[in-house]
Amino acid sequence: MNRDVVLAGVAVGIVLLAAAGALALPGAVSGPDRSEPPGRIGLAEVTVTPDGTAGANATLAVTTYLQHRGGPTENVTVRYRAVDTDTGFVAATASRDLGTVAGDREVNATGHLTVERAGGYRLETLLYRNGSRVASGAKTVEGMGSLTPTYARTPVEFHRFDPAGNLPAVSFAVEEAGEDRTTLNVSAYLTNTGGNAGDVRVTFVARQADSNIVADRGSVRVGQIPPGHTVTPSTTLTVPSEYNYYLDAVLWKDGVIVGSTRTAANLDPTETISVNETQRDVGLQVSDFETTEKSGGASAGDGYQTTTSTSTPGFGALAALAGVLGALLAVRRWSA
Repeated sequence: MNRDVVLAGVAVGIVLLAAAGALALPGAVSGPDRSEPPGRIGLAEVTVTPDGTAGANATLAVTTYLQHRGGPTENVTVRYRAVDTDTGFVAATASRDLGTVAGDREVNATGHLTVERAGGYRLETLLYRNGSRVASGAKTVEGMGSLTPTYARTPVEFHRFDPAGNLPAVSFAVEEAGEDRTTLNVSAYLTNTGGNAGDVRVTFVARQADSNIVADRGSVRVGQIPPGHTVTPSTTLTVPSEYNYYLDAVLWKDGVIVGSTRTAANLDPTETISVNETQRDVGLQVSDFETTEKSGGASAGDGYQTTTSTSTPGFGALAALAGVLGALLAVRRWSA
């Protein structure tokens, strides 16, 4: 047998074996991986708004905005927790199941937490995927007591002459002064700050300063106050002379107290009193959102890069075929 023919046959056999191995190896000749990256989800933002106030309790709506990237993410759950900032106790919990989240988009979920209308709370948001926590965040709310119950909301309030409250909304004049009894004409300034007020009434109470005993009281029905208007309901109170009194004005609507104010009436010539009262309405305060991401969470600015590889392990089918053709040409040249 010709030696050249034997060598050419061996070369062709080696190339054919290499091609067969390339075809047999999984992924050796597969194309570039163009599948979606694994799904990632994370907390983007959390907002808090009052969603109803009834007496001693208030409901807070906590809305969570989630940023999703990549392939579908299954079994997504958002849990909410209200923790009392004074005691550290968990006051309320809520949960929302979102199921599967897919696509590069933002989704939101809202949980409602009903807590006592007092003090402050740390509102925690926990994000779970397949039962594992992937992110958490929190906001703190203070001044819950400033939320007005639904039944007590009215645009009518005692007029504020200056922010410091140096000029009281209650005034009085001595209408009649006797040896034992003094009659006071007491009035209050009420302003409708805007809106439908409904019927209101004012109760005036004279309390002896030392004993806090009620010396006299009177009530005045005010009725409707047009928006942007101020009225001055008044009544007379008769009290023992030569004592000092606190004059309280209490605003009522539908049987509920919605406001009060006070001033001092000095009828004792040897001693004077004053209303030492400093008020600062801070209202409901919500802190900035704090978040903690774990591995697998996506943030608002998260992006993904898909890397496509053009090389494959081992020999590809085209490489094997090129090897066979090259070997045949080599044999032909050799034998020529």
